[in-house]
Amino acid sequence: QVQLVGSGGGLVQAGGSLGLSCAASGSIFSIKGMGWYRQAPGQKRDLVAQITTGGSTDYADSVRGRFTISRENAKNTVYLQMNSLKHEETAVYYCNSAIHPLYIPTVYIYWGQGTQVTVSS
Repeated sequence: QVQLVGSGGGLVQAGGSLGLSCAASGSIFSIKGMGWYRQAPGQKRDLVAQITTGGSTDYADSVRGRFTISRENAKNTVYLQMNSLKHEETAVYYCNSAIHPLYIPTVYIYWGQGTQVTVSS
């Protein structure tokens, strides 16, 4: 079974920094890409950043220049370094990955359970 486990959420003051990590495990043949989404109460889930195993990155306009996504392919892990955090960025942050499982010739989208990030004003 394929599983994503995210961690690193917590409480931080506005202007502060926080780092998140997410590791994929299980019967994995290959990972096409990994990323981070966030969802505030009553809001839709939006893309924050994503990265391919080759290192190509994409960021939401609102976080570009402040957040950095990276990955360690050997550990099937993706990271998100968040700097200069804003109060309005308080949300549950979910990791996401497009994964080709072992023995199944199909790519599936997997989600982590989410980690809470709270930015105080």
